[in-house]
Amino acid sequence: MPSRRTFLKSLPAAAATAAVVPALPSPTPPLKPPRLKTGDTIALVGPAAPAFNREEVQISVESLQALGFKVKIGRHVFDRYGYLAGTDADRAADLNEMFADRNVQAVMAMHGGWGCARLLPLLDYAAIRRNPKILVGYSDITALLLGIHAQTGLVTMHGPVGSATWNPFTVNYLRQLLIDGQAVLMENPRDKGDLLVQVEDRVSTLHPGKARGRLLGGNLTVLSHLMGSKYLPDWRGSLLFLEDVREDIYRMDRMITQLKLAGVLDQISGFIFGKCTNCDPGGSYGSLTLEDVFRDHILPLKKPAYAGAMIGHITHKFTVPLGVEAEMDAEAGTIRLLEPAVV
Repeated sequence: MPSRRTFLKSLPAAAATAAVVPALPSPTPPLKPPRLKTGDTIALVGPAAPAFNREEVQISVESLQALGFKVKIGRHVFDRYGYLAGTDADRAADLNEMFADRNVQAVMAMHGGWGCARLLPLLDYAAIRRNPKILVGYSDITALLLGIHAQTGLVTMHGPVGSATWNPFTVNYLRQLLIDGQAVLMENPRDKGDLLVQVEDRVSTLHPGKARGRLLGGNLTVLSHLMGSKYLPDWRGSLLFLEDVREDIYRMDRMITQLKLAGVLDQISGFIFGKCTNCDPGGSYGSLTLEDVFRDHILPLKKPAYAGAMIGHITHKFTVPLGVEAEMDAEAGTIRLLEPAVV
């Protein structure tokens, strides 16, 4: 991607003022989960794809133990029903059981895949509301993050799954947010290596300015397929963040168009795009680029927007809380929480 100061520089929309776009009042106060402490128990569940590799699960357990936590594995993590980790009823039962278990302080998906949306009608939202606790994951877990937040007000966490690469960058953001309870500043690494300029993990400013609002979003494919259901939150005044993986550009165009036609893009105060991993147009004749899609759909909004945030199917990732007030800076490429995500 081009640099954050040059991307689409020639377009008139990029010359807009950098004044902060205020957010509308939040529909309801968020329900924040308690922060994690050393010795707390994290439950590993399989709400989507099955755990094909027991060693991978063991590595996840040992990684969480190295962080100072105990681990409880869901009863159906190793089940298999086709491409799912057991039946819908069993996978939902694991989630409901972990939220009801007072000895469990956080629930983490082992990995994504597909299947979380199938569980949304089967969850005990009243019990989740009575027992607020950290829920963390990304990719297909977006359905749970959005659905549970929409139904209960619980602040959910778009962050690593159990099978993530537990490197210092990922661990640091998870620790600051969920253990230390900090109102963190999320910014990309600034590492040129032995090159003259930074090449990896650059930020591209789509439209300059700052905006405030509740962070909402996740995987674009999953989010777009929840449109029209009761499992999506109120988008008014929010900061929408998106990511995806292995999608053709025309599919990205189609899904962002869907958000546009549904009125979501008109309601948000700012737009943040993370990574679309392996989404290049390749040699496809006549394909748009992802930059073209942003030019067509995001720039006309004339709202602060940037791409390249450390959100997505990548090894070094932010933990982003859904439902928490934040301020984005489209030129600096940062997200600053205005309040802690946990209590």
